[in-house]
Amino acid sequence: MYAPKESEPRQTPRPAAGALGGAATADARGAVPRGDGGPLSRIGQLADVGLAEILGWLRAGLGWIIAAVAACLIAALLYAMVTPPRYTVFTDILIDPSNLNVVRDDVFTTNPQRDAQLLEVESKLRVLTSRNVLSRVIDKLDLTHDSEFVKPGLFAPLTALFSGARSGGGDTKLAVMRELSERVEARREERSFVVVMRFWAQDPEKAVTISNAIVDAFEEELFQSAAESAGRVVRNLNNRLDELRRNVTEAEQKVEDYRRSKGLQIANGEPVSARLSGEIDTQVLAAQQRLIESEARHAQMSAAIAQRRAASATVFDSPTMNTLRAQYNTLQQQIGSIRATFGSRHPQLLTALSEQQVVESSLQREARRILDIAKGDLERDRSSLSMLRAKAAAERSKVFTDNEEQVQLRDLQRDARAKATLYETHLARTQQIGERQQIDTTNVRVISRPLPPKAKSWPPRTVILLGIAAVLGLCLGIGLALMRGAWRHLRDPRPASA
Repeated sequence: MYAPKESEPRQTPRPAAGALGGAATADARGAVPRGDGGPLSRIGQLADVGLAEILGWLRAGLGWIIAAVAACLIAALLYAMVTPPRYTVFTDILIDPSNLNVVRDDVFTTNPQRDAQLLEVESKLRVLTSRNVLSRVIDKLDLTHDSEFVKPGLFAPLTALFSGARSGGGDTKLAVMRELSERVEARREERSFVVVMRFWAQDPEKAVTISNAIVDAFEEELFQSAAESAGRVVRNLNNRLDELRRNVTEAEQKVEDYRRSKGLQIANGEPVSARLSGEIDTQVLAAQQRLIESEARHAQMSAAIAQRRAASATVFDSPTMNTLRAQYNTLQQQIGSIRATFGSRHPQLLTALSEQQVVESSLQREARRILDIAKGDLERDRSSLSMLRAKAAAERSKVFTDNEEQVQLRDLQRDARAKATLYETHLARTQQIGERQQIDTTNVRVISRPLPPKAKSWPPRTVILLGIAAVLGLCLGIGLALMRGAWRHLRDPRPASA
């Protein structure tokens, strides 16, 4: 085994710092030779610093602590005095994605899906803080001449003096718009269509006024956007209407030209030739009936004359025939009476028989005359029937021709009717959308108007601000005192005690 030699010095163990307290710490510090390194090389010695030394550092840096607290209090007081106050107002707006259904079959469709509705609300939320809305507010309230929003730079007069140019109105309006966009904020409440808009200004009444102006400009922007969209549709439809009107006129002109060229006459949706053909067919039937009657009457008269029954046949009917028939009957009675009274050879009987023969001859002549008249009527009826049949055949042929031409005519009419229907639909739709431009169907409603706040939102109350400043100053002073003590400790450590 290895044994230490007598001449080697024995190493004594280093006592613990906790057991020896401050004396051990002082011995440890005294063991470090001075001048063998800078303060940074002795940072590890800070682990041996005790509570007594920290309290000593704080007592030595009490002035620094008081100075830091005083500086923070002064800074907080100056900030409270210099910083302009901010008064924040809130406006709750209900943006319903389903527009008011004022016009049937509106030009803007509504998507019933909730995700699409939320996207639409978010889009309108972006419109609420857009440049168009803010530009309307600036023009309405003339904010380009409001000192709160128009803040010239410190070197603006000097720059204008040397450059000889003035800032344009566009630049001023852009600066005001940038200032407004920084002051307004809008967000949608979770699981709802309610949007909360926040705006602040240095005056509570001005904050309320500008907030209301933003809401009004938002509603006007939505209405104008919808009206412009409907206006674009109306302009496109009007351009289309001119072409549709020409198409309808050309189609109807083709119908009339074809009808005129083919000689087609339409009455109550039916060709005149078909109606005439029907009427002629009716006349043919009536002529056939008259011919049948005439033939029967002529046959009866001919048979009566052949059988010498003219006096008793009722088919012969005329005033002369009636008179002769009455005379014949009278003579028949006289002849019977004379024959019964005087016998068959009496001269009066011969005279009566002679007169009877004369009357019979007259009856035969009258019957033949009536037969000739009936024959003439028969020939006339036969000729009329033949003529009507020929005319009916001609009209029937014309009806067939007209029906064939009606096929082409109906095709042209269908084309004209379809184009007219399309034109009327576009015309009615154009007028409807034109009226839609004058109606605001956006379903946006303010459910909570902004109220003038009683207290400013920034900066906090002076007491609270001073309290915060005191705490920050105390922390800063303590930190400075500890850093100062630690630096001195590292730079000039104390020698070890005997």
